[in-house]
Amino acid sequence: MLYPLLFETSLFPIVWGGNRLREIKGMTPSDEPIGESWEVSAVPGKESIVANGELKGKNLRELVYEYGADLLGKQVQKKFGYEFPMLVKFIDAETDLSIQVHPDDKLAMERHGCMGKTEMWYVVDAKPGTYLYAGFSQVITGDEYCRRVKDGTICEVLAKHPISAGDAFFIPAGRVHAICGGALIAEVQQSSDITYRIFDYNRMGMDGKPRELHTELAVDAIDYNVHPEYSISYPQEINKANMVCECEYFTVRQLQLDTKRERNMQHYDSFLIYICLDGECLIGEDIVLKKGQTCLIPACCTDVVITPSSPNGAELLEVFVDNEKF
Repeated sequence: MLYPLLFETSLFPIVWGGNRLREIKGMTPSDEPIGESWEVSAVPGKESIVANGELKGKNLRELVYEYGADLLGKQVQKKFGYEFPMLVKFIDAETDLSIQVHPDDKLAMERHGCMGKTEMWYVVDAKPGTYLYAGFSQVITGDEYCRRVKDGTICEVLAKHPISAGDAFFIPAGRVHAICGGALIAEVQQSSDITYRIFDYNRMGMDGKPRELHTELAVDAIDYNVHPEYSISYPQEINKANMVCECEYFTVRQLQLDTKRERNMQHYDSFLIYICLDGECLIGEDIVLKKGQTCLIPACCTDVVITPSSPNGAELLEVFVDNEKF
């Protein structure tokens, strides 16, 4: 029988990482630069491992094959087969991430035999003066892009966005972007690990060697247009499910709760993910979700009650596939 699932912590050391992920998860501090915590993943070789209940020790990919539509939802399974369609992360950038872009589904399937990567960022915390890059500030050509990567001036034509906690950005495939030093981000994305690293400031990787660049591969993947808005404006009402971002791959809502809230979500015919950004709450009757933790609720049991259990309530992101709209 399926039930709300918690997962073992899965941390990844990366050259640009910091030390906040251990802190928010209540772990012993370390000098190792941890860049990412993969919260919900079925990426081969990096699958999330169940940490609670009778299914403890099984990985998410195994559960998808074992339970199919009961876990995914009938409509989700119809769209994505026996593939879990999302990857959820926390990202701690002590220094700047590389300038990068992700291919869309068509290009990724042609080149790599997998889905592309559209994603969204929710800023959990940001040190004073922190910013990120998303999109271009002026229209450029593919030739100019190549020249600017070569001479190290690519950042001069990127749109630079100062950020603070609560800011959100939609990053469709094709949009050049980079999370910069000082940002702690919750990321929801397609279940794909395909990234074209465009420019990496000539720094060395964890092995002391230059990190691989994919400058030429990125030429055909990039959207060179300038768009009127790159950040997301959304309502921030207390005890409401505030729409942050929606697309065919995922819908993300923000909940700031100080009282019990029923979430009747089964009509969407999708699994449900809760990411706890602050405070603590009870999911159903017995799942305690603390800051820095994530819970996956199978599609067969997505009518749930959330009860804040800390003095200042709880802030959550609610993630699912909206099969009614897309």
